[in-house]
Amino acid sequence: MVTEFLGATPAFAVSDLHRSVEFFRQVLHFDAVATEPGFALLRRDSVALTLWLADGSAKGAERELAGTVSCRIEVTGVDDWYGHCTAAGCVHPNGLLRDTEWGTREFAVLDPDNNLVTFWQRLAS
Repeated sequence: MVTEFLGATPAFAVSDLHRSVEFFRQVLHFDAVATEPGFALLRRDSVALTLWLADGSAKGAERELAGTVSCRIEVTGVDDWYGHCTAAGCVHPNGLLRDTEWGTREFAVLDPDNNLVTFWQRLAS
C-alpha cells in the first residue's frame, strides 16, 4: 500500500492563548473546536490549526518560541480574502498580494505574536 498524506495541522507557539484564539476567530474566521489551558484547536473548512502556549512553564515551551512559526494555506478567492485582511490591518508589510514565478497568487498576514500565515491560490494556466 502506498502512503498518502491527507493534511497537516500547523502548531503555532503563542504568548497569550486567549488573544490568539480571538484573532483567529474574529479576524480569520476560524472556529474554536477545543480550548484547554495552554492549548486550542481551531478549524475553518478543511484547515485545522493548533495553538499552544509558549509561557516558559516547561522545556520546549520557552517564551521566545512565540512568533517563530509560519504556514501556508491554499484558498480560493485570494483577492477577496486579501481585501478582508487588508481592512483588518493584519497583512504583513512585506507580504502584499502578488503573483509568483512558481504560479501562485499570494499574500501573508501576521498573528498577534508575528507568526506568519501565507494565503495562496494557484494561477490559471
